[in-house]
Amino acid sequence: MNVTANTGRRLAAEWEPQSFVQLTWPHAGTDWAPYLDQAYDCFLAIARAVAARSDLLVVTRDAASTEAQLRQAGVAMRADTGRGAVLFEAPTDDTWARDHAFITTVDDGRCVLHDFRFNGWGAKFAAGRDNAINGALWRGGVVCGADYEDDMDTVLEGGSIESDGRGTILTTSCCLFAPNRNGYTSKAEAEAMLRGRLGAERVLWLDHGSLAGDDTDGHIDTLARLCPDDTIVYVGCDDHTDGDFEGLAAMEGELQALRTADGAPYRLLRLPMAAPAYYDGERLPATYANFLIMNSAVLMPCYGDGERDAAAAEVLQRAFPDREIVGIDCRVLIRQHGSLHCVTMQYPEGVGLRTVTKQ
Repeated sequence: MNVTANTGRRLAAEWEPQSFVQLTWPHAGTDWAPYLDQAYDCFLAIARAVAARSDLLVVTRDAASTEAQLRQAGVAMRADTGRGAVLFEAPTDDTWARDHAFITTVDDGRCVLHDFRFNGWGAKFAAGRDNAINGALWRGGVVCGADYEDDMDTVLEGGSIESDGRGTILTTSCCLFAPNRNGYTSKAEAEAMLRGRLGAERVLWLDHGSLAGDDTDGHIDTLARLCPDDTIVYVGCDDHTDGDFEGLAAMEGELQALRTADGAPYRLLRLPMAAPAYYDGERLPATYANFLIMNSAVLMPCYGDGERDAAAAEVLQRAFPDREIVGIDCRVLIRQHGSLHCVTMQYPEGVGLRTVTKQ
């Protein structure tokens, strides 16, 4: 594994100017089948919100059917209007673009598309088709204008890392050291990979914090998010009887001890804990931290709780005073143990998107 430091390379921050956002569309052959219409409604709501503000790449098993859905929902096609949705047809296992899509760095001003291996969060689920999407997009010339880097010797999911765009990466030890990923035995090993592949100059570790029902082994994007102006938005819990309380309280203490590259404490903004949600007797990992930052907006997951949804939106408005906070009902997404950020992947300005519909 090449872990030579790339001194000009950095992992773009999510709030930097973006070119487009990717969704991978659900279908009847996925675990969404029992409530597929509800899943479609949620994905269409996300697609509308994205396409109103930027281009949208939709990877789908059936481009014609998905295009019809999008058009009926009022989503513009880029081929018609110059901005909107571009569809690409390819076989898929599931819908979690955050973890199977390209991770993009900027190297001396040029974007680099990193094709890491996605193995279903440590071989928990089938992932072969999703793992092949990036290569198909690259070979088809759909995602273009950047360099391609084959990182298939390393498992890394987009939801497991946060970047400030200036060399600092925030992550969790429970995910990066989870079984059936890379077999790291020390933080130094993982940091060497993050330094060599993504240009990390500092890695901040959280050793505590998790959500019941999470099957990613503790992705950072469900817990704490780096935001502009040395801000971290994170999930807090006030209910001492909640099974997540102890870990989240310990995580809060860790966040308070973190320092910026300049040695100052971070500005910490505490999100409310989403009300416990269950499906078939199983607790679901509802979290307000799983928001998507866009060029002019923040898409925030909502869970049908007006008071908590509003409180979370107020926190995010403080973190992003120059962006519109747009709520999306994501109650169906958490039935499959993810939320809004998990099903999206942003691409920074400089990455191109061409209209090619089939692999």
